[in-house]
Order: sequence, then structure tokens, then C-alpha cells
Amino acid sequence: AAADAGRDATIPMLARKGRASYLGERSVGHQDPGATSAALLVAAAAATLG
Repeated sequence: AAADAGRDATIPMLARKGRASYLGERSVGHQDPGATSAALLVAAAAATLG
């Protein structure tokens, strides 16, 4: 749940690093792909180990 909340918290943020920073203000309103993949990894680990 925490990973999903963190992923969703990136949507209103302005990208300042990485490839998305080239978009400037247009990056606001889009989910960060790194946060998305991290949330998927955490969910897969939880499903496997739990």
C-alpha cells in the first residue's frame, strides 16, 4: 500500500531529473515510470514472500 501511495504521489510533481525533465511543465500530471516499476517489484516480492 505504501509503494502504491508513493507511486501515486509522483503524479502532481514536476520532473527535475532524468529523461522526463526534458518535458518541463508537461511532466506534471503523469505518473513517474521509475516509481511505477518499483511499486510493481514491491507487489511481486510481497506476493512471493507473503
